[in-house]
Amino acid sequence: MKIALGQVAPVKGEVENNYKLIEETIRESKNQGADVVVLPETWNTFYYPKNIDELADVDGTRSKEFLSKLAKELDINIIGGSVAVKEDGKIYNRNYNFDRQGNLLSEYDKIHLYSPAGEDKLFQGGNKYVTFQIDGVKCGVVLCYDVRFVEWVRKFALDGIEILFNCASWATSKLPHWEALNRARAIENQIFVVGVNSTRYKDDSGGHSMIVDPLGEYIVAPYEKTGIVTAEIDLKKVKEIREEMSFFADRRSDLY
Repeated sequence: MKIALGQVAPVKGEVENNYKLIEETIRESKNQGADVVVLPETWNTFYYPKNIDELADVDGTRSKEFLSKLAKELDINIIGGSVAVKEDGKIYNRNYNFDRQGNLLSEYDKIHLYSPAGEDKLFQGGNKYVTFQIDGVKCGVVLCYDVRFVEWVRKFALDGIEILFNCASWATSKLPHWEALNRARAIENQIFVVGVNSTRYKDDSGGHSMIVDPLGEYIVAPYEKTGIVTAEIDLKKVKEIREEMSFFADRRSDLY
């Protein structure tokens, strides 16, 4: 499976330009032969303008139609990062994922809201757990701060995912945590972790997107420059590593 990391730089509040940027990103990912393109967090409004209530996508209608059309036209799976969505008077940080035929595979509202930045004051937290399949591979997705919650990611692993996508708008000042947490989640759960972060220095979001294999080794090492990087992953590694090191069989689920 060839995965494209959409490490791009949305502009805060410039919704129309951000849709154009994301379309260019998806098209270029297809040009580079990707089976899957992964987008960053809150790319429609970026993270986050004061007038987000006015700019959020009402019911997610525009974003769903936009991503579905491109997925079908280009025959590419889209891990849609997230968009700010307004529904029933509330704002959600919402992820949409689409298969090659343009079918909506899943939608997920970020459940762990980053209280130090006031995200919990502006957004409504989600309460649903979802997995989905792309090209027959079981996957899960988390949004940024979610990756800090060990129990949440372990739930996906116990449910049999092979790839975890982490779509983020992660601060430059905390990049050591970003790198350590993505690697740790891959190692402890014996899964691939694909982390995509936006890049926009003045808004303190620092790139360093990556692909980590189930041993914690980099398939794509964290990089700084805005742009798309693609890489192949060998999904046989998940089965091989789990057979070699039986973490899950050795768990003491009678005690914890």
